[in-house]
Amino acid sequence: MYQTVDLSKYGITVESVLRNPSTAALYEAGLTGEEGTAIASSGALVAMSRDKTGRSPADKRIVDHADSTNDIWWGGVNIQMPPKAFETNKERAVDYLNTRSRLFVVDGFAGWDPKYRIKVRIICERAYHALFMHNMLIRPTPEELGEYGEPDFVVFNAGKFSASSQTTSMTSKTSVNLSFERREFIILGTEYAGEMKKGVFTVMNYLMPKQGVLSMHCSATEGEGGDVSLFFGLSGTGKTTLSADPHRRLIGDDEHCWTDDGIFNIEGGCYAKVINISADDEPEIYRSIRFGSVLENVVIDPHTRHVDYGDSSITTNTRASYPIEFIDNAKIPCRAGHPNNVMLLTCDAFGVLPPISRLTPAQAMYHFINGYTAKIPGTEVGVREPKATFSACFGAPFLVWPPGKYAELLSERLARHKAKCWLINTGWTGGAYGVGSRIKLKHTRAIIDAVHNGTLDKVEMTTDPIFGVSVPRTVPGVPEDVLDPKKTWSDPAAYTQSARKLGQLFHDNFQDYADMVGKEAREAGPRI
Repeated sequence: MYQTVDLSKYGITVESVLRNPSTAALYEAGLTGEEGTAIASSGALVAMSRDKTGRSPADKRIVDHADSTNDIWWGGVNIQMPPKAFETNKERAVDYLNTRSRLFVVDGFAGWDPKYRIKVRIICERAYHALFMHNMLIRPTPEELGEYGEPDFVVFNAGKFSASSQTTSMTSKTSVNLSFERREFIILGTEYAGEMKKGVFTVMNYLMPKQGVLSMHCSATEGEGGDVSLFFGLSGTGKTTLSADPHRRLIGDDEHCWTDDGIFNIEGGCYAKVINISADDEPEIYRSIRFGSVLENVVIDPHTRHVDYGDSSITTNTRASYPIEFIDNAKIPCRAGHPNNVMLLTCDAFGVLPPISRLTPAQAMYHFINGYTAKIPGTEVGVREPKATFSACFGAPFLVWPPGKYAELLSERLARHKAKCWLINTGWTGGAYGVGSRIKLKHTRAIIDAVHNGTLDKVEMTTDPIFGVSVPRTVPGVPEDVLDPKKTWSDPAAYTQSARKLGQLFHDNFQDYADMVGKEAREAGPRI
């Protein structure tokens, strides 16, 4: 017997509303009612997000309200929306949901620390979306579900229905709207499931700093001795891949908070890119793609149902969502102590940054608030090739407060807990994108191992003449010339020119944030 829930308080009067249905029931619903849905030979549910295969950040809006307007970093990331326009879009979403014969409700938690977790309710029409958020939220026990009560935030996913161009502040048929005062999130005009996940993260990015907690776009692992590492980085830089380490326990692959007690994962699952994934290179993730997982926008053989992970004809942003316990060495509950190592991951499309460098506290602040990386094809709509970009705090699309708020919280914690900070380049070597090649994953893994086992605390370092960071001369398992990017270029003069160009881009971008940090951090950039 399915659980039901009364949604009339939201103006939704659909009679058939299934609350937290089982995974098997969601498979049945998806296979019988959603075009393009199938079961892969591995047992994962294959679903299509149709027109949108990535997030639509230009269509995100936050309600401009007197109670929160002075907190929010308004601009290109957080675009203001009048309350009436939000109400119009909510009415549009509710009206559409009322036309459906059946809806799904997923009630779960965001945040593994009971002191800080919030209750999130998802209301949607697609079984694919329900299973996705069943994986990505923390799943309540039957007892917790019975005592759940009212949610703290509600997501209304009417993604099949478009926003109206006549509504104030709409620029396309897609609109993703958030009201902190109403504690509601509306999705129109996109069926990409990642909008729900990142919507919840955006909410946590507002609520946590209000309580003195640092919310972070990072993955986290714990070693056998209890040492903790954080991996900051945007999508495509390696957060999920590098945190799926067979020798370490996985705390989480994407979203965490750092409190006075340690760190905790916000999510109950992982969301991994699977383009070109293989059992040899990423065995932990590969084994997690089984019954209960969702595979988005992949191509499968019509007869064998085998997935062709190399086929990017739908999108290069093919993804898998799965509960975190599908990773063999996941740490449940997903909490740990204070970090020992903080790694800032960047995918350098210029091919000039070293694959590993040690940062001073001032350099850590500089690179954290600059957040240099490259957008990877398919991560956002319209990105078809890597593009150099800067994303404050390695997660600007999800920030709510000004970046200095998060940087201040990180600086205080790094100092208090004496964590080491490293800049890891997982991008190009031997030349820029189109000329050079991607740094080998086995070399990056060897670098991370050397950080964890303390080898890099004992090796000789050299100072990069342009970026000023400390670069190890040797790392076990990594050729010495790979550690010095200039040596990998056939034309050293071209390398220097590109490095100076990137350094100037660093300098220019940082000007927007210079008044948010102290003098030491302002002077910690490249020497141009």
